[in-house]
Amino acid sequence: MLALVFSLFPRVSAQKDRIFRFGPTDNEARVTMVSEPVRYNADRGYGFDFENPGPVRIHDPGRNGRGYCTSDRPFYFSIRVPEGSYEVRVLLGNPRKKSVTTIKAEARRLMLFDQPLEKGGSQVVHFIVNVRNPVIEGTDSIRLKSREYNYMNWDDRLTLEFSGNHQAVQEIIIRPATWITTLYLAGNSTVTDQDVEPWASWGQMITRYLDTTVAVANFAESGESLASFKGSGRLRKVLSLIRPGDYLFIEFGHNDQKRKGEGIGPWTTFTELLEEFVHSAREKGAIPVLITPTQRRSFNDSGKISPTHGDYPAAMRKVAEEMDVPLIDLNAVTKTLYEAWGPEVSRKAFVQYPAGTFPGQEEELKDNTHFNAFGANEIALCVLQGIINLNLPLKAHLIHFSGTYDPARPSDPKEWTLQESPRYISTKPEGN
Repeated sequence: MLALVFSLFPRVSAQKDRIFRFGPTDNEARVTMVSEPVRYNADRGYGFDFENPGPVRIHDPGRNGRGYCTSDRPFYFSIRVPEGSYEVRVLLGNPRKKSVTTIKAEARRLMLFDQPLEKGGSQVVHFIVNVRNPVIEGTDSIRLKSREYNYMNWDDRLTLEFSGNHQAVQEIIIRPATWITTLYLAGNSTVTDQDVEPWASWGQMITRYLDTTVAVANFAESGESLASFKGSGRLRKVLSLIRPGDYLFIEFGHNDQKRKGEGIGPWTTFTELLEEFVHSAREKGAIPVLITPTQRRSFNDSGKISPTHGDYPAAMRKVAEEMDVPLIDLNAVTKTLYEAWGPEVSRKAFVQYPAGTFPGQEEELKDNTHFNAFGANEIALCVLQGIINLNLPLKAHLIHFSGTYDPARPSDPKEWTLQESPRYISTKPEGN
């Protein structure tokens, strides 16, 4: 059914920019003027999404000659597009007030973080957003889990979330990005684009640190092992899209260790599947990179992290050595990271909140596996440092990163200012 539904989506010309301006209607034929806060629907193909569009205000041109939309709360704008990667250009600027803007795309992928502008100032920001669907080469489909049907990552549109303080958007331009390198991610709940607060993973934070020549296509999903990632068709989907020069980052272990049965284990099925993933990427001319699983927050009485993944990290290291595959050892790095924070401060990097912190949260959240946005960003910094340490060509495309991140001297959670998205759920992701 999914394959049929997505095959009916209209195609957008690869040569045509789609331009949206906010304000009174004008006569420029190639521009879509948004003069009132219309709700998104599929027939129109664009509009404000999720929240009631009433709080969004559209103003007539200010002194800079452009209209703009703004809101006192985070707001979403969606545009119906086919699968692919897109360059997105956003003209920001509030003629009446100072503003600070954060932009997330799709399932809370961080694209722009706390961009300040003076009153009357304007700035064009641009970034790459990957949009995907479950269809595999037009004939089959990834077997999505029931909860995934409502995820922004699997719908038929590109969604932008604007938050901050007096954030104002004057224009949005999107165009297909056909010249870029794609970083594909295969993994579990510690990697996936977590759709709602307060859960987050490094795969949805790393987007901010890559320039406009790189797209991130995050196919990771909560609860996945190497076997289920392959069995659900996710690997086949990635291999149907990946091109020479692209990357496949592979992080598993949390759920693989829970698989039971004869012959299943780190030195048998896990090793064999890792080798298959590596071979498959290389056959496509892509660059595989193995990533050992992040530690769980499991402190012993001495304030040290107790390993919980058995031989799975060691098995991954052995595959990397024998197959000459680049390896980012997050298992080792996060041990250093958590111990540097210590048992108490490290709680601020995980989903640990008293009851009533979020709407509808009746019980305390006390998770030692899954990160909040601050923790996910710290893990993303660890991955970036791994890219540099490995001297991968991808390092030339890193931005907003000093080039040195020391997990023994991690960031202070008190300095984290990212505004939360307005959509929440208290149910833990699979893989806890």
